[in-house]
Amino acid sequence: MTRSGRPTSPPGPGVVRITWLGHASAVLDVAGVRVLTDPLLRRHAGLLRRRGAAPAPAVWSGADVVLLSHLHHDHAELGSLHLLDDVPVLTAPANAHWLRDHEVRGALGLAEGVWLSIGPRGSHARGAAPGAGVAVCAVPAVHGDRPMPHRPNAANGFVLVADGLRVWFPGDTEPYPEMARLPELAGGPIDLALVPVGGWGPRLSGGHMDPVQAARVCALVGARHAVPVHWGTLHAPVSRRLPPGWMDRAGAAFASAVEREAPGCRAHVLEPGQQVAVRTVGTR
Repeated sequence: MTRSGRPTSPPGPGVVRITWLGHASAVLDVAGVRVLTDPLLRRHAGLLRRRGAAPAPAVWSGADVVLLSHLHHDHAELGSLHLLDDVPVLTAPANAHWLRDHEVRGALGLAEGVWLSIGPRGSHARGAAPGAGVAVCAVPAVHGDRPMPHRPNAANGFVLVADGLRVWFPGDTEPYPEMARLPELAGGPIDLALVPVGGWGPRLSGGHMDPVQAARVCALVGARHAVPVHWGTLHAPVSRRLPPGWMDRAGAAFASAVEREAPGCRAHVLEPGQQVAVRTVGTR
């Protein structure tokens, strides 16, 4: 590893490498750009407790841009965002305004349907078409069941296109019909989906997907590869009274559901800190 935390041998052309940090946090290395999703970089998120240690800074440091889906505490943990200094944080405009008021200096509002080109060290240009460097577009998410009275409640996902690869990070969402249009927006079927499959308790509220729903939306968008996220990481302090083993079920359940519901997709069930590389079709 270099001092910045980047691997000494970065992914080659047409390759995206994902490192899962736990919950909805992941590092994407593609086209010379490091992307960090919903960073939970400290031990806890509000009242929620993390199983295992916080991710080591060497794994996530050197990020060029952050994709922030919404402001729930398990996705927008202010202490973690402050660790990133002035790295650009792309999120819904209302969320960006709130974050800047709370000393997240790099917060940038990105409206749905607008493409932004991202380069190393956070350089960016609005209006870039897919295929120009690493292009990011905010897409809808349906996640309104537990509104917060003290933070904006806008939510969205993101599509990222780079090196002929198409990546979808849905954020927290329930299935919605317009998901079928994501391949058209991205210029083809999704190569890699970072799809949420659980939560921080054995029961999911509305605005989420269970493993079977997640597998079905992978089929809907034509995903070739999928990494289940948003499971097995956080729990409430009372979790010792909950069914044993509940934290470990969603990943395996998703892999089984993919075999049935999305046979053209390969599920990669990772442990926090593990990584996998996905290549464009025809790239060795």
